Amino acid sequence: MTTVKELIHARAGDDDRTALRFEDDAWTWGEYVQACTQRAGYLLAELDRDSPRHVGLLLDNVPEFAMWMGAAALTNDVLVGINPTRRGAELERDIRHTDCQAIVTERRHLPLLDGLDLGAARGDVLVIDEDGYDDALAPYRGASLPDLDVDPLALYLLLFTSGTSGAPKACILSQGRLVRASTGLTMMQGLTPDDVMYCTMPLFHSNAVITSFGPWLISGAELVLRRRFSASGFLPDVRKYGVTYFNYVGKPLSYILATAAQPDDADNTLTRVFGNEGADLDIERFATRFGCRVGDGYGSTEGGANINRMPDMPKGALGVGPEGTSIVNAETGEDCPPARFDGDGHLLNAEEAIGEIVNKQGASSFEGYYKNDEADAQRVHDGWYWTGDLGYRDENGWFYFAGRDYEWLRVDGENFAAAPVERILARHPDVVLAAAYAVPDEVVGDQLMAALELKPGASFDAAGFDAFLAEQSDLGTKWSPRYVRVVEALPVTETQKILKRQLRNERWEVTDSVWWRPEPSQPLRRMTDDDRGEIRARFEARGRLDQVESA
Repeated sequence: MTTVKELIHARAGDDDRTALRFEDDAWTWGEYVQACTQRAGYLLAELDRDSPRHVGLLLDNVPEFAMWMGAAALTNDVLVGINPTRRGAELERDIRHTDCQAIVTERRHLPLLDGLDLGAARGDVLVIDEDGYDDALAPYRGASLPDLDVDPLALYLLLFTSGTSGAPKACILSQGRLVRASTGLTMMQGLTPDDVMYCTMPLFHSNAVITSFGPWLISGAELVLRRRFSASGFLPDVRKYGVTYFNYVGKPLSYILATAAQPDDADNTLTRVFGNEGADLDIERFATRFGCRVGDGYGSTEGGANINRMPDMPKGALGVGPEGTSIVNAETGEDCPPARFDGDGHLLNAEEAIGEIVNKQGASSFEGYYKNDEADAQRVHDGWYWTGDLGYRDENGWFYFAGRDYEWLRVDGENFAAAPVERILARHPDVVLAAAYAVPDEVVGDQLMAALELKPGASFDAAGFDAFLAEQSDLGTKWSPRYVRVVEALPVTETQKILKRQLRNERWEVTDSVWWRPEPSQPLRRMTDDDRGEIRARFEARGRLDQVESA
């Protein structure tokens, strides 16, 4: 099968098996297919067929999201995943840019649309938990399952990138690419109709679509939707529903591990976990604590590159990439030389070894961004797919992640990337999440700042933290943070990715706890308002005041 439409048709005969659960409600496969068919009838009758047939979904992970995804697949129309954390002009821009004729939302998100010019949507808003919603769908109850010709390569979903470094881009996902990617994952994870899948990652993002929604349709398993991710609700849900498979992106493993461990945590039904961007230590600890297998892979929303973990790979590595995957110097277009390490595992040749992760055979798998030729050209040029991510590769071909293309620091003349520093900071027993990023130096270049989210009940001990850093044999000579910010919770996207853009803009001029080294070689001490004034005076004396006023 090459389309989502075919997968839904194939499930039409599984009338009595449970397909979908949400809270205390359940739908059989027959009821799910009927719900998709009814909404497909609405799309065929109500959308202007002479304009882009795009419908925006401004919803949490509720059953209606999955039903509308099925409906659009049947009618060859397009769904736009709208991020409910966006506000005002940014939200208006997302909706207008993607040419949404209609918006499907719920009461809790309806105020977000107040005062916005929805453009092509013409004010056509369906609210799933208001009386008028059932009335709007009523004429299509009992409609026949449509059997239209569907092009596997046609636009099906517009899914925004996370926006951690700039304005989110609407990434194109066809039914064909979704089915191909999800089929591979279904086979790799061995998913069957006997599995119970648990989806808490937002369905407006590619992770949930490709690693949960698609495999669910392909395998015929049972899917449990949770409105939003909850670390404390994770294990109770696993036990309540008998969950066997869980997908994640970003930092959910870290948050779940930060909950109080219990002797019987491994007494559960979970067997497999798969996701992206989990920390090495978290992957190991999660598997041990909950008695399951955790697979983590590198991949992009755009689908142009992937790197897979292997059982025998070195600690800290991403894994191996398919043929054509390379580390490339973006200025010369040449492959970077292999990374060299000292006896403590410290990268010795960062400046020459770190480059952009590139798939020289991946251009054809990238389907593009919607109405964004400039962004397309950044991703595909010279016939290659450029991820925008930094990495390095050792002499045995193992790939390592070094951060995004904006996470390159130059401290005292030494270039290095943020990701290796974060991996070291995350070893501290009190740290849940760590973010390393560049802030301006008063003379030239950057200084390293780290933001730490600690475990509940933990307090920051500056002297103890300095002692911890001194014990890390693979910590580079310039890698000790000049500034350390301790936060109750790091700012993250709905996909649990850290918003470093916000952290960089806030720097040390924040109300929560910040420690600093007045000189790089000095121990950390608590920052005061007088210190902030001194820092500003230093920048002003060097004629670099614009560096701290431009945020």
